[in-house]
Amino acid sequence: MSITVLVVDDQAMVREGFAALLAAQHDIEVVGQAENGAQAVAMAAACRPNVVLMDVRMPVMDGLEAARQILAHSHASDSDEDSTHVLMLTTFDADDYIYDALRLGASGFLLKDALAEDLVAAVRIVASGDGLLAPSVTKRLIEQFAVSGTRPVLSRDRLDSLTDRELEVMRLVGRGFSNQEIATHLFIAQQTVKTHVSKILTKLGLRDRVQAVVLAYETGLVEPGS
Repeated sequence: MSITVLVVDDQAMVREGFAALLAAQHDIEVVGQAENGAQAVAMAAACRPNVVLMDVRMPVMDGLEAARQILAHSHASDSDEDSTHVLMLTTFDADDYIYDALRLGASGFLLKDALAEDLVAAVRIVASGDGLLAPSVTKRLIEQFAVSGTRPVLSRDRLDSLTDRELEVMRLVGRGFSNQEIATHLFIAQQTVKTHVSKILTKLGLRDRVQAVVLAYETGLVEPGS
């Protein structure tokens, strides 16, 4: 089954270039293109893509508000298997948007000047339900905002429903460890790690690993630079 993708960018050449690149992949189908956030919201509701590749800065409605609306609708109406995931496109001068995008449920972000193979890989990762924690700049951005003091710090009580082992796993997720790395670190099976991560997301009402990373920093479970 193909991964369906909606490409959203106000620059026609960029939008069409990304669409052509993705459509050339055997397992990806581009189901639409939109030039602003308002069009993206309408098209996402109509075609329910697996992934929305979303620019941040656009006229009419920016990518952040469009992502919020798309994710709210998807979360309310779709099963986990059919839900729409949003992958934000950005440049370094739009970093201030990224933290908010991750908090509201975006599955990650990719720089606009990323290599073609990175874009394709990112779409596949996000479509599979995993958060895009690579490139590592995602983690640096979260650390930057966490240490700046400009974001509210949440009470550790939010994590009270987790067992000691789940807290340990979440701490490693927050540090950017993969399931395999967590399994090696804790001397447990990778499938056991996947089970722990799934329970953590369910208990805390989180969409994916990226939101778990954000929450780990906001509650102080992980300290910047750890």
